[in-house]
Amino acid sequence: MSDAIAKTPIAQLTEKDVDSTYYGSNETPTKKTFGARLKAHYRRFWWLHLIVFVIVLLVITLPVVFVGYPHIAQDGVNDSTLEVQSIVFTNPTSDSFHLQQNGMIYSNNSYHPQLDSFNASFFLEDTEPNIKPFAYIQLPAVHATNQAPCNVNQTVHIADLAQFTAYTAMVLKSAEYRMAIRGRTGLHEMRFPETTVNYNKVLTLKGLNGLAGFNVTSFEIKLTPEPDGANMLGIVYIPNPSVMTLELGNVTMNLYVQGDFVGTSLLRDLTLVPGNNTVEMRSTTNQSLIIQKLANFKDGMLPVDIVGNSSVYNGQHLTYYEAALQSNEQHIVLNVGNALAAIGLGGIGR
Repeated sequence: MSDAIAKTPIAQLTEKDVDSTYYGSNETPTKKTFGARLKAHYRRFWWLHLIVFVIVLLVITLPVVFVGYPHIAQDGVNDSTLEVQSIVFTNPTSDSFHLQQNGMIYSNNSYHPQLDSFNASFFLEDTEPNIKPFAYIQLPAVHATNQAPCNVNQTVHIADLAQFTAYTAMVLKSAEYRMAIRGRTGLHEMRFPETTVNYNKVLTLKGLNGLAGFNVTSFEIKLTPEPDGANMLGIVYIPNPSVMTLELGNVTMNLYVQGDFVGTSLLRDLTLVPGNNTVEMRSTTNQSLIIQKLANFKDGMLPVDIVGNSSVYNGQHLTYYEAALQSNEQHIVLNVGNALAAIGLGGIGR
């Protein structure tokens, strides 16, 4: 209440004085702009908006991290390919072998994660869904760039002898064969949390194609046997179209003519490498029976059937190789007539 109105007797106060005193000034107050009111709102409720922002951020990012990222990681592993460039089986025993395998993993993914080392099951597809691994092999950690090496160098225990025997038979007799790999491993990408991925691959590899092309390129007959009993010495040609090196030890083969057993051949310390293999052969044969059989082949060309018998390394029979060799029969023709002629017996059997 102003001093002037305060000193005025109540009887003399006008209606305007009363309105001004008790209801304030009649002048309209200044209206705040939308921007000013918005700033005031955010100054007052900033904490509420922060909570809403965090909730929205979590709603968006958590599914990406915990749902989308694992799926992306698994798809990247699924789309990658493994190329096996060489396989070397050495130092075989009755229940183990040393494996040196070189390969390359290819990926077109824009992400380049790190895969942890893991224990992989190697098995034949026909055992799915309840797989029967013939071996477990520790695959190395890999930085999955567009092209990353994946090499193995370890002694491997044969987990299932029957399955490994089936595997070696398939490798020996097939032009191509399929081998499956399965395992689980950790995957790391940038600052994302580690996720677990499944590694399921089926490899198609060249086999030994039944040793097609196997041949005795030259041989000579010995009328007086060597100290080890060998009376036919020769050179054997064995092609190997695969990327596989196999240390087989001393390999013996049975020889048949028209179904009759006529002798054995020994390939000492046989190691098959990729490409062409030329190996010395020492045979112990029933020469009299062979000459009798030759009477049926006036041209001196004797058909011989060869069946694998044994594979022995460091005194141990390698049954998984023996079964494969025994299931794979070779057929060759030997010019026995010329071999007899070379030792002055050209007319025998004709």
